[in-house]
Amino acid sequence: MNVYDTANRLASELKSSQEYLDYKKVKEELNNNPEIKEKMDQFEKARYEVQVEAIKGQEEQKEKVEQMQKIYLDLIQNDLAKRYFEIELKFNVLLADVNKIIAESVQDVLN
Repeated sequence: MNVYDTANRLASELKSSQEYLDYKKVKEELNNNPEIKEKMDQFEKARYEVQVEAIKGQEEQKEKVEQMQKIYLDLIQNDLAKRYFEIELKFNVLLADVNKIIAESVQDVLN
């Protein structure tokens, strides 16, 4: 069996997974709600900025973290946004687990 065939089969199975289907559905619901979508975009921008600073090794700026937390606390008061975060987490856990399995299988040549 070809590794690329296996990867394509895995991609297909991921797209058929309940986690993916739930995530896709809740993202569509979110995109159909302009008010929540705008707040979510603000949160994602703030989260991205904090992550970039962390990757660059810069100290997290307290203001940006507080802004991100404030937006998040506001968002989770909304059922759709709260559900989005829960489903997003489940999907990301699935992807992380798959990546971990793949990485562990070739760990002996990566060290």
